[in-house]
Amino acid sequence: MDKELMKGSTVTLILHLLGREDMYGYQMIKQMEVRSRGIFTFKEGTLYPILHALEADRLVEAYWSEHEGRKRKYYRITERGKLRLQEKKQEWLAFRSAVDHILEQHIVGRGEL
Repeated sequence: MDKELMKGSTVTLILHLLGREDMYGYQMIKQMEVRSRGIFTFKEGTLYPILHALEADRLVEAYWSEHEGRKRKYYRITERGKLRLQEKKQEWLAFRSAVDHILEQHIVGRGEL
């Protein structure tokens, strides 16, 4: 997958995952891979800087939790993050619709807009 395509949707995907449940980093990496059927693969060196930026923007917050004897840093979406997620989803739907419209015209052989 083209990294430039990924770059524009990474924040939306992370916020969406955290909108479903609180997660720790490795869990997000695995969920992204599973839900995308292997298309989206993140490395820790990619994910954590994004999470730290989201934290700085107060879109997510981190907390420590111990589960089965392991202490992990979990992330949860904030109210501000939920609002941003809705904005990002609307942007994505408009973008996808425009691209689909252009591609469909090309497929059916229409040259006009």
